[in-house]
Amino acid sequence: MAELLRMPEVAAGATSAVLSQWPIEVGSSFSSGDVIAIIETDKAVVDVEAEADGTLVHIVAKDGQEVAIGDPIALIAGPGETVDDIDATLASLGVSTSAPDTPAAATSAAPQGEPSRAPEPVSTAVDDASASHGRLFASPIARRLAKEAGIALAGITGTGPGGRIRRRDVEAAIATGAAAPAQPAPPRAPAPAGAAAEFTDTPHSRLRKAIATRLVESKTTAPHFYLRGSARVDRLMALRAEINEGEELRVSVNDLVLKAVAVAHTRVPAMNVIWTADALRQFSGVDIAVAIATDTGLVTPVLRGVHDLSIRQIAEATKDFAARARSGGLKQNELEGGSTSVTNLGMFGTEDFDAIINPPHSSILAVGAAKKQPVVTSDQIEVGSVMKVSLSVDHRPIDGATAAEWMREFIALLEQPAKILA
Repeated sequence: MAELLRMPEVAAGATSAVLSQWPIEVGSSFSSGDVIAIIETDKAVVDVEAEADGTLVHIVAKDGQEVAIGDPIALIAGPGETVDDIDATLASLGVSTSAPDTPAAATSAAPQGEPSRAPEPVSTAVDDASASHGRLFASPIARRLAKEAGIALAGITGTGPGGRIRRRDVEAAIATGAAAPAQPAPPRAPAPAGAAAEFTDTPHSRLRKAIATRLVESKTTAPHFYLRGSARVDRLMALRAEINEGEELRVSVNDLVLKAVAVAHTRVPAMNVIWTADALRQFSGVDIAVAIATDTGLVTPVLRGVHDLSIRQIAEATKDFAARARSGGLKQNELEGGSTSVTNLGMFGTEDFDAIINPPHSSILAVGAAKKQPVVTSDQIEVGSVMKVSLSVDHRPIDGATAAEWMREFIALLEQPAKILA
């Protein structure tokens, strides 16, 4: 019997998501476990897998359309089943078919006694305009990939509805080198003296809005306090050089920091907690979120079981996260969980900074650059590499003494790095 495929709740608390792409065509059969739709959330691209064998009968939500969680996105039927009257079937399931080519087609009929819901907006319609006006339809992922590759969308032929450029079109253009390189903007003439400065408004992306909402929530609901520490990391740098000697996979300083955080959490388990509305949640394993900057914003994929991973396993995982974060390939489940985060701006030369806790975590460690500076050893001044760190802590689940004990253990691990590998 034909039934509706609805937009799943792919992220906790999400109210909508973008139907990024249909990887199968109408009329195609699929098997249980096949990817039948690709959805874009605020932070990740999510594959929707079929729960049983079936056939895609009709598409309700078009590529690039934003759909409320629970609203229909397609009509599917059992294997070999045919639907003679699609409009009648959709109507019997409560889906309006009065305007199939508009966003209104993606909304379901409101139950009796409830007001009808306004159509969900199409995420890129305003941005892309129409081809008839000399502009291009392209999915958000396609635009991002084209920008990263430095190619112009105008040189790509779209295979989506109405010539819409999809992710697969950009990937094909990159593989063949068929697309023209993006042209730099022509130089602007200087503004006349006394004139107001020119400006350009860039609409907020879904990711940027999500980041803003999450961080405002964190600063307004989680009482932050901060601890700072400095570690002499000459031995840590020497250990890293020894580990990397003759190896193709390079271990970063941040990989060693992640392992030190995990070991410190096992030594001070009272730090490995988060605050919930009803209880203090204690974790048995150490899962750590790693802050990764992308062109569209900051994402924090979670590295699982760091306390049990080797340094090389950590290095492999973080490099994979970084590559997929910048191509939009992270999965939603990779962005959830954990009790703490690590953010490192040392590669930019930043020596010291404070970070905002990433909910629902209870802490975040901000790592600065290792700098040569005078240090005192046995009442003698010498030159050493010093790294400064700042720990932001949620005071609801963690007291100051607990955080201070953790910082002491963490600094000791950085200064005696062999214990990180033990």
